[in-house]
Amino acid sequence: MKNIYIKLFLLLLITVFLSLSLGKYPISFEQIINYIQELLFSNEIDENLQMIDNIIVEIRLPRVIAAILIGAAYAVSGASFQAMFINPLVSPGILGVLSGSAFGAALAIAFFDSWFLTQLFSFSFGVLAVIFAIFITMIYQNRANNSLILILGGIISGSTFSTLLSIVKFTADPYEKLPSIVYWLMGSLSYIELNQIVLVSIPMLLGVLTLIGVSKYLNILSFSEEEAKSMGVNTKLIRTIVIIVATFISAISVCLAGMIGWIGLIIPHFARLLVGANNQVLLPTCALLGAIFLLIVDNFSRMLFEFEVPIGILTSIIGIPIFIFVLKSSKKALQ
Repeated sequence: MKNIYIKLFLLLLITVFLSLSLGKYPISFEQIINYIQELLFSNEIDENLQMIDNIIVEIRLPRVIAAILIGAAYAVSGASFQAMFINPLVSPGILGVLSGSAFGAALAIAFFDSWFLTQLFSFSFGVLAVIFAIFITMIYQNRANNSLILILGGIISGSTFSTLLSIVKFTADPYEKLPSIVYWLMGSLSYIELNQIVLVSIPMLLGVLTLIGVSKYLNILSFSEEEAKSMGVNTKLIRTIVIIVATFISAISVCLAGMIGWIGLIIPHFARLLVGANNQVLLPTCALLGAIFLLIVDNFSRMLFEFEVPIGILTSIIGIPIFIFVLKSSKKALQ
């Protein structure tokens, strides 16, 4: 399996270089290499490379890093939830985090004029939506299958915040606020700044690594509750860790770039076709594939037309046929 990791990592590096070079102002690989050499071996950036420094550091590098982090976060969260719930149709938004984050961001855009508050509200309400889903589960615990009740609680929570989002959109100023809300809901990496990446990169990386770290226990959760406990696994603790960490990194992803769907659903399926259903191998593969996928889609969003296409639209357009394709082999991959 090390070969697949090496190949995917090399593909990720190639995609990163392409992403840094592509744009309205194209930069050749040779210029990028010269720029990297200047950074490593010179005290000052050469005047000829100053514009390249501004383009890479201020514009392209933040969104490249963001695409890698968000793609990996969604893909690993989706795979973790699918393993925990033993359901291949589960995605990171199953507990309502995406709907809650969307409502929070729309609320901030409608009543405030602050990008910081938009991100803060998005994150806070995403977490609140999951807490609401868990609260519903606690009310009905021990009356039915807890995993099923948790999914139903997530559906109720997601529907609630989707309704609240519709109310905000209906009452928002149709000329100034509503277009901003709609554009944010379609997802974009264009507003990402380097200081934001510095702030969230470590928490997101730790979150992804934590989910990968508990992957061997996710394999055991595929057995019955009694079998898992007989192996000495604290199933409640593992589920709690997965829910908290996956919610955390998903909420950060939404507050950074808006609503970007399908990654957490299709990438785990595609990864299973490559490496099988062993979560210890599957989750790292998902992280690499998710990063590569979102980087490629972001390049299309920037280069497809003269204007930038919201990335959430492209992930849906590309994700639907990919999902149809992988469904043909999903039964074999999940066995």
